[in-house]
Amino acid sequence: MFNHKRLIMARKRKGLTAKSLAELAGISPVTLSRIEKALNPPDDSTVEKLSKALGYPKQFLYGEDLEDLDTDAVSFRSLSTMTAKEKHSALVAGSLGLSLLSWIDDRFNLPKPDLIDLSHEVSPEHAANALRQYWNIGVQPITNLMHLMETKGVRFLAMSENTASVDAYSFWMGGVPHVYLNNFKSAERSIFDTAHELGHLVMHCNGEAKSSREAEREANAFASSFLMPKDDVISRSPRFVNTEAVINLKARWRVSAMAMAYRLHVLKLVTEWQYKSIIIELSKRGFRKGEPVGVERERSAIWPKVLSQLWSERVTKKEIANDLALPLYEVEALIEGLVPDLNEEERNKSSYTGLRSVR
Repeated sequence: MFNHKRLIMARKRKGLTAKSLAELAGISPVTLSRIEKALNPPDDSTVEKLSKALGYPKQFLYGEDLEDLDTDAVSFRSLSTMTAKEKHSALVAGSLGLSLLSWIDDRFNLPKPDLIDLSHEVSPEHAANALRQYWNIGVQPITNLMHLMETKGVRFLAMSENTASVDAYSFWMGGVPHVYLNNFKSAERSIFDTAHELGHLVMHCNGEAKSSREAEREANAFASSFLMPKDDVISRSPRFVNTEAVINLKARWRVSAMAMAYRLHVLKLVTEWQYKSIIIELSKRGFRKGEPVGVERERSAIWPKVLSQLWSERVTKKEIANDLALPLYEVEALIEGLVPDLNEEERNKSSYTGLRSVR
């Protein structure tokens, strides 16, 4: 049977209003309205027009209901700057991602979640220290945060939104933590986004009501503390910190120069005057908009292994898309930036061995 909910999701994913979709499909707005309200099922020719206008296979419009993400359960990094269109599109991407992950879960033994509820901690810094202690990683820099979180059962997917308004978001679904990253940002910003979402997952996992501003502040503080542990920063910082010192220090913890300067300020390793002077100088050197001296972007450890195993079984991304009744570009967008740009043979050389096919 035709699924009007899937039609609405596809329209929102494309960022279309009902009126604009009706125009693209060559049908009347009234007809589309009645279809979306499930008052009139469309005939085959109308479905064909809608499919073509959306760029989605016809089969997608006949599938079962997709998991609808609860807006209140999703932690959006930049909710205040997002338009309703951007938010709806990102949420639908999340639903599509869940269908892809379900397809993968049916075929592979993925790591089980190993996070703890830290909502009771008195501060984000205490929560960050508690998680480091629970994971037994001490105070040393984390060489690859995404890899670490994947071993702890966090599922990563990507968003293809080419906009500064959508940073990242996270949520729990079925007892499994999920993080969606927008790789439109610098590698350092993406790492901080990852730690920020980890903060949401462990500190705001019980659904306790908090203002978005307070939750974001806590997640930022957690990310800063988790990536740059107090004791390690203090022991590594020179007696006199200037702009050059900040640029040198940031490489150790793989964060942006701005984040490094702010952490030093919070730990009172620089004065207010020094901090403002460093920020002004960093801005002049282009560090506010990017990282002239950057680090390598983190990639997934699991996705290359999954694709390698599937390729060995002659299962391509196109076949995955066909199974899910999705356009190929949507499947590719969900892993874009998480997987190196490798050909199929090179994927077989992936060094990650903690994954087994269950087929």
